[in-house]
Amino acid sequence: MSALFFLNGPRQTGAMPIQTVSRLDELDPQHWDALLPDEQPFLRHAFLCALEQSGSVGGRSGWHPAHHLLRGPAGELRAALPAYLKSHSYGEYVFDWAWADACQRAGIPYYPKLLVAVPFTPVGGARLLAVDDAAAGELLDGVVADVVSDDLSGLHINFTDAFADHHLRGRAGWLERLGCQFHWRNHGYRDFQDFLDALSSRKRKQIRKEREQVAGQGIEFQWRQGHELDEAEWDFVYACYANTYRVRGQAPYLTRNFFSLLAQRMPEAIRVVLAMQGSRPVAMAFSLQGGDTLYGRYWGCLAEFDRLHFETCFYQGIDQAIAAGLQRFDAGAQGEHKLIRGFEPVITRSWHWLAHPGLRAAVDDFLVQERGGVLAYAAEARDLLPFRRD
Repeated sequence: MSALFFLNGPRQTGAMPIQTVSRLDELDPQHWDALLPDEQPFLRHAFLCALEQSGSVGGRSGWHPAHHLLRGPAGELRAALPAYLKSHSYGEYVFDWAWADACQRAGIPYYPKLLVAVPFTPVGGARLLAVDDAAAGELLDGVVADVVSDDLSGLHINFTDAFADHHLRGRAGWLERLGCQFHWRNHGYRDFQDFLDALSSRKRKQIRKEREQVAGQGIEFQWRQGHELDEAEWDFVYACYANTYRVRGQAPYLTRNFFSLLAQRMPEAIRVVLAMQGSRPVAMAFSLQGGDTLYGRYWGCLAEFDRLHFETCFYQGIDQAIAAGLQRFDAGAQGEHKLIRGFEPVITRSWHWLAHPGLRAAVDDFLVQERGGVLAYAAEARDLLPFRRD
């Protein structure tokens, strides 16, 4: 049975049918955005549609939109899952390659699978969108039924918020997976120097030295919002972004048109810092701002400069967050190197429903051990934070 056959077709749950759509632009943006619980930008209709309409997802990307919707008696949107049929595990940042390899060795198909996530974006936030608890539970049960009937290997929900965690914890068959990221928190700092004063003397000197090394190369920084960049500057932003993949022999996930579409549709959320050497841009960092948080997403540099990555991706973002009165700077996944620069460990969660009982049991055993290791790692990392202890 084809895993794609049900797109745009309704499935009947115990109450209302669940619809699956392969194009988010078929939905009224206001109806979709009304389900969002906060101002985080990554699940906005404009952002997800820009991914689809730019060709960053769909086509041969291995990310096939399959958004699941629950409607009420009058056709009103009551719940939704931003979901994708996946034929690989690239661009997810919750790594299940070992599970897929084990399935291949055992002759169990692992792909396609259904993933609820923001493509290429390891940022926690709302995933289960619903007007109330009843709608949330009904949609979850209906989507699991779809996974079974369509012979998919499982359903995965990455980087969840407290609402989704509440509905998934203890629900039959769902397995919890923990991860650890590093986020910067604004503890009432007046400026960057105030932040430095909160650090130990040795770390304070290290950061000052790194910033001085960048300035000594004649590099200064300009911050722009989305509407303040012209297409030539967006060409530069994209060239930098794409280069971070090409130097590793990989193709970039996003297309050039994605950035233009996003600049047209949600320019107020875009923050780009350009590293300038004289009148020439040499590097950039692309972020989105929403609510009380700055989300650092993409960086790139077309030439090598000592310590420029730390300044562009971290210190400039901290400066911007303080100046804007933001409470948090999420600079993306990975990075113990963030720890010594004042980024604090944060536990992330993902949830996994696996159809094959043997696979589910094996993964459950693994996750019990992994969760203990992640919690111990986060506790150890917290002890290594560079803040003064007096």
